[in-house]
Amino acid sequence: MTPISPPVGIFLLAYGTPESLDDVEPYFTHIRGGRKPSPEAVANLRERYRLVGGRTPLKDLTFATADKLQARLDAEAPGRYRVYVGMKHWHPFIAETMPHIAADGVRDVVALVLAPHYSRMSVGGYRRYVDEANATLEQPLQITFIERWHDHPGFRRLIADRIVAARAELPPDLRDQALILFSAHSLPERILSWNDPYPDELRESAAGIASLLGLTDWRLCYQSAGMTGEPWLGPDILDYLEELHSEGVRAVISAPFGFVADHLEVLWDIDREAQDKAAELGMELRRIRMPNADDEFVDVLVSLVRDALRQRV
Repeated sequence: MTPISPPVGIFLLAYGTPESLDDVEPYFTHIRGGRKPSPEAVANLRERYRLVGGRTPLKDLTFATADKLQARLDAEAPGRYRVYVGMKHWHPFIAETMPHIAADGVRDVVALVLAPHYSRMSVGGYRRYVDEANATLEQPLQITFIERWHDHPGFRRLIADRIVAARAELPPDLRDQALILFSAHSLPERILSWNDPYPDELRESAAGIASLLGLTDWRLCYQSAGMTGEPWLGPDILDYLEELHSEGVRAVISAPFGFVADHLEVLWDIDREAQDKAAELGMELRRIRMPNADDEFVDVLVSLVRDALRQRV
């Protein structure tokens, strides 16, 4: 009898999100590496979560994505793969999930951060959490880490299609003149001294998507900078909207392509703050639909997993 091979683990990694307003302070503290934030900072963040409904759907969407990915992989090779979810800053933490992976008899794992663009500070942080948790296991796992996928053709096509759909939501007289504004999470400027690839990957990714649409005029900005007292990458989206208004731009399509799901940086920073700023300036702003757990996004993940597994052989 041929021995049954142990399953391959597919480990989806996401940022994490508080599940209630009571979770905001410990969540924020974890983001800050255990340093407790000020009461004012906690109150400000808690209020943002309250105004978007008390929680975001990030965890639900991540698990829905995992379920769809599991179903797709099972259809190709029943029992060959097991999909898991780990969060960077909230439950289920990466370190909570990895012992379960090992207990299931999994020895080989493909880890995939649900963020397309690499930075040592962001995606690199996920890898450190994975490596630290792996080192605590009695028998460490063999891990293949997918660090970047900003140039995946399926991802670029997905965002391009979402831009086309968002353009159709604008008043007819503004559709052809609407400017595409790509955005991603800002990071401290000090990453530039590391020769970090993050800004270049963002530009390459945006240019690739724009090329699919035949666009020659598009812009890239940052959003959601932290209040740490140090310089962060810019321009910030709110400032940039003012600049675009001064240039005579009347309509903007917001493409927050640095994220893949609805969470606070989308539901508050774009849908509330950027939308309010655009309205104040008399501009029309439409945001693209996020990939979330949509089938087209799962197609991209399946392709990434296949590519990673082929490279391991």
